[in-house]
Amino acid sequence: MMPLVMAEAGVVQSIKKINGKDDTKRFLNNLGFVEGSEITIISQIQGNVIVKIKEARVAISKSMASRIMV
Repeated sequence: MMPLVMAEAGVVQSIKKINGKDDTKRFLNNLGFVEGSEITIISQIQGNVIVKIKEARVAISKSMASRIMV
């Protein structure tokens, strides 16, 4: 397992675990970040990450991406 920020762009990953407070988990869950979902990094700009999840593109901060374990 590794944080999403360390994953390679363009490679399909599976979300294993989401760390953080309940508010953080709920926020990410509402965006579609749930354990078992497939996620692909499209690009990283200054640590911030653009990902493809459930056919949608979502931009998240480096701190949020570091809480998502793949």
